[in-house]
Amino acid sequence: MIGSLFAGISGLNANSTAMTVIGDNIANVNTTAFKSNRASFANVLSQSLGGGGGNDIGRGVDFWGTTPVWSQGSLENTSAPMDMAINGRGFFQVVDESGSAFYTRAGEFSFNREGDLENPDGLVLQGYSVQSVAANGTMTLGSISNIQIPTESTTPPSATNEFTIDVNLDSAAQINDTYSTTLTVYDSLGNDIPMTIDFVKTANNEWTWQANSTLATAVTPAGPTTITFDATTGALNTGADPVINLTLANGATMPAMTWDLFDATNATNGDLTQYASPSTTTFQTQNGYPAGMLRSVSVDEAGVITGSYSNGQLVPLFQVALVDFPSYYGLTKMGNNLYGASLESGDAMPGMPGSGRLGSISPSAIEMSNVDLAQEFVKMITTQRAFQANSRVITTSDEILNELINIKR
Repeated sequence: MIGSLFAGISGLNANSTAMTVIGDNIANVNTTAFKSNRASFANVLSQSLGGGGGNDIGRGVDFWGTTPVWSQGSLENTSAPMDMAINGRGFFQVVDESGSAFYTRAGEFSFNREGDLENPDGLVLQGYSVQSVAANGTMTLGSISNIQIPTESTTPPSATNEFTIDVNLDSAAQINDTYSTTLTVYDSLGNDIPMTIDFVKTANNEWTWQANSTLATAVTPAGPTTITFDATTGALNTGADPVINLTLANGATMPAMTWDLFDATNATNGDLTQYASPSTTTFQTQNGYPAGMLRSVSVDEAGVITGSYSNGQLVPLFQVALVDFPSYYGLTKMGNNLYGASLESGDAMPGMPGSGRLGSISPSAIEMSNVDLAQEFVKMITTQRAFQANSRVITTSDEILNELINIKR
């Protein structure tokens, strides 16, 4: 009878601990990226002194531990541009002032006054710095470091070296009729330079053009250049892209500017035509821009943090690093939604979002807790009943002992 008392006590202790686990899950139902825990139990055996098998009697139950449930939590959209949720495997890597690394799925980030992207505890998010971007959009990345974007960040100017204008010259125009179009180009210091191209009709299906600028001391080609059009289609006849050079009075330099008129086979690209409609410019573009100040920052599904500048440029600055582990169950809980690596978890394996087994980034969203309240309430009921049953074992054993004592009377 004494053994049944201790078996009942072990049941009370184990189920009270399990109730603590359930209470912790419910308390964290609104904790960002919280992973619920499942209580586990193990039986306790008392081996026979005779060493025989089959007669071992249980001595109750032990609380075996907790197991985290690593299921994906639902995503909640937010209005914060730097909030991020991981859709799939992986953790954000953050570091403290000493450089110690921690890992989290709670993606609530914002910039501090130094420009560091940090979580509410001041731990700085880690990412790959973008060293350069190729014409096809491929990025060259640096090593993993603090994501820091100073608010006074500027992008340098870029001088114009190529431009395009879509112009139709009226085929019904009279000889010596003129048409002019003006576009703005940029010098090496980012100054906007107005450049005008004057067209003069010199004969049927024949025009001349000449570039000039009020801010230039010299322009080449210096004289008019002849262009001809097909009498049947109105298309520009075969030729090579013109190159224009401006010598500026302000001391800034200007690269040679290619006027994109022909494709690789020297056939017209259709930008300059001669149709029977009024001369007009329908489109123009050039690849230069002035210096710009940082206006805003955004992040995409690949974790690329892009700066939007006052000159209209969108510049990739960093790519968020995600970290995977061989075993999530071996991670050490550090509190404040943080985890630490351990021997049981294996070494951290950093990578880019969407690469390998790593998930993607959901911008302006956070991962919610994966606690299932209905399931927790059911567990609460069963745990309560188990506690009551074990208390009945103790009271019943006490009554049996009391009857045993009363035999002497």
